[in-house]
Amino acid sequence: MILPIYTYGQSVLRKEAEDITPDYPDLKQLIDNMFETMYKSEGVGLAAPQIGLNIRVVVITLDVLKEDFPEYAGFNKAYINPHILEYDESETQSMEEGCLSLPGIHEPVRRPTRIRVRYQDVDFTTHEEWVDGYLARVMQHEFDHLDGKLFTDRLTPLRKQMVRSKLTALLKGKVRATYKTK
Repeated sequence: MILPIYTYGQSVLRKEAEDITPDYPDLKQLIDNMFETMYKSEGVGLAAPQIGLNIRVVVITLDVLKEDFPEYAGFNKAYINPHILEYDESETQSMEEGCLSLPGIHEPVRRPTRIRVRYQDVDFTTHEEWVDGYLARVMQHEFDHLDGKLFTDRLTPLRKQMVRSKLTALLKGKVRATYKTK
């Protein structure tokens, strides 16, 4: 089932999400719905707050990058209760980011290229690992949603000023997206 994407101004996007337990109702169906919603919206990641749920669940697909990055062929993964444990600040990179919750806004964001994360998979097996490259960027962007942050919070003051009118338009409900929004 394709779910509506919550856009800028919805309070759930600014709340810290809560960890869940294996008995969370209909979790497998929720994850399937999140993947379907993300694919339909042409995103590479989707966090539960973006569909109105204040829980720590994220889905990521990098399969769309397989032509340029063969290592991402078939990469579709759900992350339950993910947390970033450490940022390797020795190397950062600026790259343009967009967000399904901020349609029409794309800005350069500087982030570390390597992070250490802990998460659970769909079987609630705990994993702890270092992640780098594009996956590390997508994880940082999506995991920010779980902490009530948006990529625009990470912009320089000048860039924030430049997107202010677009954010104001989103607050007024002036949303142009090819997917269902709320």
